[in-house]
Amino acid sequence: MIGRKHPFFPHLEAMLEAAHLARGIHAYYLERGFTQGTKSGPTDLVTQADREAEEAIKDLLLSRFPEAGFLGEEGGSAGGKALRFIVDPLDGTVNYAHGFPFYGVSLALEVGGAVQVGVVMDTARGEAFYAVRGEGAYLGGRPLRVTERGELLGSLLATGFPYDVAKDPENLTYFSRALRKGLLVRRPGAAALDLAYVAAGRLDGFWEVKLNPWDVAAGWLLVEEAGGKVTDLEGQPYRLGHRYILASNGRIHEALRRTLLGQD
Repeated sequence: MIGRKHPFFPHLEAMLEAAHLARGIHAYYLERGFTQGTKSGPTDLVTQADREAEEAIKDLLLSRFPEAGFLGEEGGSAGGKALRFIVDPLDGTVNYAHGFPFYGVSLALEVGGAVQVGVVMDTARGEAFYAVRGEGAYLGGRPLRVTERGELLGSLLATGFPYDVAKDPENLTYFSRALRKGLLVRRPGAAALDLAYVAAGRLDGFWEVKLNPWDVAAGWLLVEEAGGKVTDLEGQPYRLGHRYILASNGRIHEALRRTLLGQD
């Protein structure tokens, strides 16, 4: 467990509180109904729950840490970058809008350019995954560990596609290669949860193209702190804002990378 004397414990505590607050907002609008609009295209949805959850999270975190910056999916960036929160207030909005119970909230704390704390809550199930760099990853109070599966065939994988996949079909090629190899691939539709599930040993690997920092910042830390590996498709260490992300238990990483690239 992460002790109360850890320098980032107050941040973790506030981020968990913010995640529970967002969960309440998600639940409220599911019960009462909500309006929705679009952003980049007809399948890129945004709802009242997205906007209100982000405002509530921002207000809570910046009231506790006024020196921090904030980068959110709905409201853009504000404040400094030496210490900033990176937030997706509702990851899986399309799922949420259709009543498909795979969506959540993702919160990360970046300090000096490195993610130090991550929280991903599966708000449909009430599961809170969290990690602090160097202190491990947890679900509730239970330590998380990636799977030990060493064979790619038989591994359970996940991926996703950008909203403008018709204009940017690159991942269709990777997806097709994986399926042609007989790999087991799911497409749940919420990258933050996909990464949390890799950390929790529910998935063996995940890849995607064209994700934003708020989609992956917290989940990236979860996977690494659970003993997994996160790179780009060339096998180089992942960096926020990179076009490609590949996360796995580490044992299948190279085989999956080569399969996606058509090198195996």
